[in-house]
Amino acid sequence: MDLMNVPQGQFQLQRYPAKSHPSLRAWDAADELILQHLEEIATELAEDPKVWIFNDSFGALTTALSQWAPRCSSDSYLAFQGLINNSQLNNQSFDPGRFIPATEQPSGAVDIVLIKIPKTLALLEHQLCQLKPLLTAETKVIGAGMAKQIHRSTLDLFERILGATNTSLARKKARLVFTQVNSDITETQSPYPSSYELAEYNLTLSNHANVFCRDRLDIGTRLLLQHLPTDANYGDIVDLGCGNGVVGLVAAQRNPDANLHFVDESYMAVASAKDNWQQLFGGSPRGHFQVSNCLDDFGQESADLVLNNPPFHQQQVIGDHIAWQMFKQSYSCLRTGGELWVIGNRHLGYHAKLKKLFGGCTTVASNAKFVILKASKRP
Repeated sequence: MDLMNVPQGQFQLQRYPAKSHPSLRAWDAADELILQHLEEIATELAEDPKVWIFNDSFGALTTALSQWAPRCSSDSYLAFQGLINNSQLNNQSFDPGRFIPATEQPSGAVDIVLIKIPKTLALLEHQLCQLKPLLTAETKVIGAGMAKQIHRSTLDLFERILGATNTSLARKKARLVFTQVNSDITETQSPYPSSYELAEYNLTLSNHANVFCRDRLDIGTRLLLQHLPTDANYGDIVDLGCGNGVVGLVAAQRNPDANLHFVDESYMAVASAKDNWQQLFGGSPRGHFQVSNCLDDFGQESADLVLNNPPFHQQQVIGDHIAWQMFKQSYSCLRTGGELWVIGNRHLGYHAKLKKLFGGCTTVASNAKFVILKASKRP
């Protein structure tokens, strides 16, 4: 656990889950820069300003500004849990009602908007469109990110949706974005969710702004779809890290008696999967949807098949810790004889982890870039 020293005070902070990367900080230079700037303009601010914070990775900004009781929005369940955890570490009380998922519309008067620049420009566009009706010319809109994340296209979004935009000088490789809200700009309709056709599976896939490959089917998933298994003994199938749910949807088509469980830490991903299920299967009770940290909410021996395309990064950190968590939890959740099917880049070497955990794995299919691995839970 590290201490963040900023003008607002000293705060204990840790990433969430705490065990995933214990050596990495739960804040970055952009968080420090935005907090320093708020101290520098303190005399310009209302005594008790109404504040919205967007994309607070682990709650560093919310914790440091707790005296203002800010409202928060993010697409990440892990970010929300990190926010709660760090509030508790600093003996603060955070009302969960002050947080809304990125799928919901923020409301109410606002004096200050703080936006950590997300990795996905589409999410930023959607959030700016959500915000625009709440803002006035007096609202202070401050973006923050590492300099390498802030491009001309980033600034163009602020200017097109909100108004004239400029940036600060870089400090510790971080930069601030300042926007003067222009009330004459009225074209603020978000283009999301968007959709695309997947004719070979008779699907039209709806995708919220932060969904992975929201404009097309990625080639790894396309390979997995071609080899999804069919078995009358599958009672419960889990689409783990479901994205828009396309893997679980096709699995449901091929296994009409199975229950399908769609799980992701992205609120927008699970919302997309639910929308797509409704379009394909209507109100069928076979579909179940859970925003969660991997399989935290699943009991032991509760699934017969887990389908998984693991992410290899958490925000800006690249690694296999999420995949390893997914594999271990899948092993626990699978019934005896149950199977974990994994699609991944060949160079990631998932076969070694699966052999260590399951005692062996087999290759179902592969191409020049991807490999599908199957591991079964032995008696």
